[in-house]
Amino acid sequence: MGKNNWLYSAFNLYRDGFRQMTLGRTLWAIILIKLFVIFAILKVFFFPNYISTHADEGKESEFVATQILKQ
Repeated sequence: MGKNNWLYSAFNLYRDGFRQMTLGRTLWAIILIKLFVIFAILKVFFFPNYISTHADEGKESEFVATQILKQ
């Protein structure tokens, strides 16, 4: 019963804290929008999958090893 009581108390702490946020909700929305931009939009347009375009199918690990060890 000690674990359940502790988990319930922690859950209530976070639930009540998020309910009473006013400025925090706006800040969390900004953070989530920025993360979406970074991981979804920037990755698609600026960071192409280099390994899949330059390595043969099934030999990606060998390609990476030769690129790392190449001087």
